Order: sequence, then structure tokens, then C-alpha cells
Amino acid sequence: MSLLSLHNVTLSFGGLVAVNKVSFEVGEGEVFSLVGPNGAGKSTIFNLISRFYTPNEGDIKFEGTSILGMAPDKVPSLGVARTFQNIELFEQATVLQNLLVGRHRHRNTSILSQMLFTPAAHRQELAHRAAVEEVIDFLDLQPYRDKYIAGLPYGVRKVVELARALSTKPRILLLDEPASGLSIEETQDMIFWIEDIKKQMGITVLMVEHDMNLVASVSDHVLALADGKELAMGTPAQVQSHPAVIEAYLGTGEIG
Repeated sequence: MSLLSLHNVTLSFGGLVAVNKVSFEVGEGEVFSLVGPNGAGKSTIFNLISRFYTPNEGDIKFEGTSILGMAPDKVPSLGVARTFQNIELFEQATVLQNLLVGRHRHRNTSILSQMLFTPAAHRQELAHRAAVEEVIDFLDLQPYRDKYIAGLPYGVRKVVELARALSTKPRILLLDEPASGLSIEETQDMIFWIEDIKKQMGITVLMVEHDMNLVASVSDHVLALADGKELAMGTPAQVQSHPAVIEAYLGTGEIG
């Protein structure tokens, strides 16, 4: 059984069809990438999975069970975490504080217990701190632990957002253009981290990305989209060489 699946999902905004009968399955433990030109519907699919949008047709299932009846704030309880194209962090908080926000879904003590800082709340706080420190070490964020987000360079902020998503200990991680705005060196680091997220942490990854080198380096399967429709699905090499994909990207030649 796939971990996440979409079946004939369609979403329209007025007369514009943003996603048109898209179907795919993401197996547990793989990196699955969505690629395509701007306006292809890639980020819209992420918003459908996150339940910010409800499809007009079709179904979205997590471990075989439909999630269409879930509210957006309940989706993380399944083990779904995501990053965003536009970085969404608390700028007047430190890196550590932002990562601790990612532990919210694991809190099981009452508000009163937290206010009184009971022994149970203290033990839980220590566990959250240990989980966050593990992610800080994994992504080499030690130099920035106590620095405020507002004073950090863009590339570091991208890593912090990834770290916050990992702090939730997800089963599937939705990465929305993780290499956007990064330098060549920072993109190479992102490649290594995504590989380690899959191999060392055992987390499934669904990724939207324009950098085809990153996609080809880490992906097990790729789905190419254009105008909300499926163009091709397969390995990175199969999709990159598909005539319909080449035409959608360049009109001629191969995707580089």
C-alpha cells in the first residue's frame, strides 16, 4: 500500500482548471518529485494535500484512508510536514524557539500543567529539547541555535524551515522548492540532506522543485506536469527525455 495517493484529483478556480485529473502514489521511504513549468499546478497539489484546498473531484488518501474530511490543522497529526516557497518563520524568535514550535503536535500535557511547569511538563520539555537538538546537529545549525531569524541570511533561513519541519518527526515531508534562492554550494548541501533524510531518518519525501540537477540526484520517481495535467511519470532519466516534457520546458532539446 502506498503512503500517500491522489486519484483523479481536479481543482478549479472559477473557469481556470489548476489541477486536472491528476493521479499518483508515493511509496513509503521514497523521494517523489513533481516538476513542470510555472503554473503547472505543483504547489496547488501541496495545498490540496495540506487541506488548504478541497478538490472538486477525486480523492486524496493517506495509508488508504481519505483525508478529505480532515481540517488543515489535523493533517500534521498524520505525520505530514511541509516547507513553503516563501519562508514562513517567526522572525523575532530564535532558531531554537522556531524549531520548538515544530514539536507542538507532540505535546500531551495540559495548559495548566505547562503553566505550573509540573514534573510531567518538565520531562516533556526536556524530550522536546533533545529532539530539536538532534535536528540542529543533523543540519549543522549549531552556530545559529540562539540567533534571531531576522538577522540570518536567506540560505540559513531555508535550512531552519527544513529543520522545523523535521522537528515534527514526520512520516512524509513535503518540500516546496527547497533549492529556490540557494547558491550552488547550498543546493549541493540540500542534495546531501535530502538523501540523508530518506536513508538515515527513514522519512518519505514529496518534493516540488525546478532544479533538475537536484531532482535527478535524489528522486526515485518523478511526475511532470503542465497546465495542471500529467505529462509523464517515471525515473528522472525517463521523464527528462520524454518528448512532451522537453516541449513543455524548452520546445526543443533536452532538459538540463
